[in-house]
Amino acid sequence: MSSKRHFSVLACLICSTVLSSPLVALADTVSEKKAAGSTAKSQPAKETKPSQQKAALPTMMGQTSPTDENVEVRGHTRDLGDGDTGRAFGGGLMTPTDSPKSVSAVTRDYIAKQNPALNPMQLLQLLPGANVSDTDPLGMTGGNMSVRGLTESQMGFTLEGFPINDIGNFAVYPQEIVDAENLKTVRLAQGSADLDSPHISASGGVVDMYMIDPKKTMGGHVDMTYGSYNATRGFARFDTGYIGNTNLRAYFSYSQARQDHWRGPGWENKKHGEMKIVNDWGDGNRISLAVVGNSLKNNAYPNVTKASWNKWGIGFDNPVGSSGLVSGDPPNTVYERHYVKGDSNYYKMRPNPFTNIYASMPSTFKLTDHLVLTETPYFWYGYGNGGGAYSTNMSQMSYGSQTLPGSINGQTPSGNVMLYNPSLTETYRPGATTKLTWTAGINRLMVGYWFEYSKQRQTSPYSEVSSDGTPLSLWGDSNNVVLSNGQTAQYRNTLTQTQVHTPFIGDSLSLLHGKLTLDAGLKYSIVKRRGTNYLPDVGQKYVNTNYYQALPTAAIRYKIDTHNQVFVSVATNYRMPQNYALYDSGTYQAGRGYSTQANPDQKPEISISEEVGWRYQDDLISSSVTYFHYNFTNRLFTQTLVNERGQTWTTNINGGGEHSDGVDAEIGTRPFHHVRPYVSFEYLHAVTDSNLPVSSGSITDYMHTKGKAAPQAPAYQVGFGLDYDDGHRFAGFNLKYVAKQYSTFMNDEHIPGYVRMNINVGYRLPKMGIFKSPTIRLNLQNISNERYLSWINGTQVNAKSTTGIFGNTIRGSSATYKIASPFAAIATISSDF
Repeated sequence: MSSKRHFSVLACLICSTVLSSPLVALADTVSEKKAAGSTAKSQPAKETKPSQQKAALPTMMGQTSPTDENVEVRGHTRDLGDGDTGRAFGGGLMTPTDSPKSVSAVTRDYIAKQNPALNPMQLLQLLPGANVSDTDPLGMTGGNMSVRGLTESQMGFTLEGFPINDIGNFAVYPQEIVDAENLKTVRLAQGSADLDSPHISASGGVVDMYMIDPKKTMGGHVDMTYGSYNATRGFARFDTGYIGNTNLRAYFSYSQARQDHWRGPGWENKKHGEMKIVNDWGDGNRISLAVVGNSLKNNAYPNVTKASWNKWGIGFDNPVGSSGLVSGDPPNTVYERHYVKGDSNYYKMRPNPFTNIYASMPSTFKLTDHLVLTETPYFWYGYGNGGGAYSTNMSQMSYGSQTLPGSINGQTPSGNVMLYNPSLTETYRPGATTKLTWTAGINRLMVGYWFEYSKQRQTSPYSEVSSDGTPLSLWGDSNNVVLSNGQTAQYRNTLTQTQVHTPFIGDSLSLLHGKLTLDAGLKYSIVKRRGTNYLPDVGQKYVNTNYYQALPTAAIRYKIDTHNQVFVSVATNYRMPQNYALYDSGTYQAGRGYSTQANPDQKPEISISEEVGWRYQDDLISSSVTYFHYNFTNRLFTQTLVNERGQTWTTNINGGGEHSDGVDAEIGTRPFHHVRPYVSFEYLHAVTDSNLPVSSGSITDYMHTKGKAAPQAPAYQVGFGLDYDDGHRFAGFNLKYVAKQYSTFMNDEHIPGYVRMNINVGYRLPKMGIFKSPTIRLNLQNISNERYLSWINGTQVNAKSTTGIFGNTIRGSSATYKIASPFAAIATISSDF
């Protein structure tokens, strides 16, 4: 479908909306009269205003607020289909909250109108401080996010109470988590983790995701999507309603999506299933089980350097493969569409297959009128790889310091051979969070314990590639190269076992008839890692590390009146070193060892955050302003070193300190003449406090990084959303501005600021047979087709040759970047049934 045709459809819908604007006030009056004249049975439940909340049951800073999770119920006056109420603040981009720290959230009112294939990170893009990037229109190749200058690996992500971050490197793969149709709320706590958050990487806040509950009556939801780049997607959910005469209810859903690459060759294919079972009874007792299964096969997009981007932009397809390149051509801007012998940049050698299974059973038991037990056992399984290719002479393969011949199925080809060399990871991760909450009058005490034991096996075998360049084993776990000593050739070969023990306690007092709330809490994190490196000639085969960290929190919230409240909070958070810092790996270099050098002595990254905030909440407007300050010590940093012969190796170090100050603000309204605006803003001043060590050849020096702006920390961000919904027609516009971001600690390379704009329009049709809420909508993403670098994939100390503190000349290394997805039009038809 051409872009002209997309904009014609958009123009028609907008014109229809504009021409009917004189009737808006009348429509409001009519709808109000209808509501007033309806029977008692059809009348909506009376809203709970912020001033009417129970003062005797304060929400502790240290645990997830149930009002945050279910807040959209307050504004629920009707169901427009797919959980959209038409009443949430800012079109679903704000929720009322009494949390004594900074919290933002998106709800069904916003989620239900977006491209249904968007992943949870993309849904957060307008919230204060959320700098979100993607590389494809459907979000199927993942994405990245930073909040207040801290990346997603420095934040904790949970779904239904269980952790999503990779237990080894704490990365988040948002395309694997959950379908948007089943998302109820995505909650962003920008400053700190909760006491009961099951994370060892949340030095910069948490993102909590909650799935919708099964409906109480039988039904479901279906939608079908088609769009740019041959994007297709289908989704279906079936709700059982109450099963027989029990309190059990459940839903089961399945989705499948596919799209072609917009830049170079390749495609994505995703199959995803979810289920949730709920049994609630009595006064507050509840057992739920959520299971998510995901299978994704896709090809990677290459990252680019700044020089390549400036010269070639998004690049081009080379029709003859990299062997046909002439001097100056960009071999890595896009992967090659056609295979030529010896071409390691052929796109089929860059797959990223992965399978995940998540299961969680968050349950609540009211033991007495004053004592509640909450138990959340979970299990996390993942298996897959990130592909790559390597050309070598199999008669001279490295086995540590030795050179041995290798064979595949007993055969050793002569000359250089192209081998598929993915990084394969398999993870088993069971755990549980248990807590008791005791309430007596003005006091609320919480005591709990989080335990987890994980095993992560990470290998990187070499396997055979067919004559047409296709790996014989997509997963890389068969047709492998076996050395003459009987060992499978490996780039890395490790086993990491991690035990987490985290007791926590928190207390909350509600004083002055609920106007003043005092919170204090402490959790003590004990992490034991046992690592084994099966590569030969490594510096350390067995690695044992123990981390002990006390994490206190405190907060005060004061309600000035029924609409105004202020809060002050302070929290200590930390992030463990990544597991790959424990091991030597990579290629073996004579006299130097492996290209990645272990550093098991890294210390955890510690952050102390303080927030001071004000909120105003009434029946029409919700707003907040928060000043924040962070102080970091032992920042975790991956360092690239270069020797005299131009060979490089990396190691992981503690990069000293950093501090930041800033302001977050947001404001949104309920419907006013069917319109709900939303605005967010952030100012951030993040500064590196230490001079970083560098090495080049035999030279060791320090760079003048102290006092420089921190990388990946834009000074300004602005989000704007505008939602129009009269019950039949709806339209929305959103805009995000992100200022320039430095990609080096020396501030000698950066990506420019950018503006991204999206539009959605739609119409709700009358009921048709079993379809209760048939809806047609069109989502236009990046409507100006802005071409920009959206993410700094690998920061460096310096991009240009620079003189160090001791007078040595230190060669620069370019950072790498991801390119943002272009304009795309996505059309969806959907309905509840």
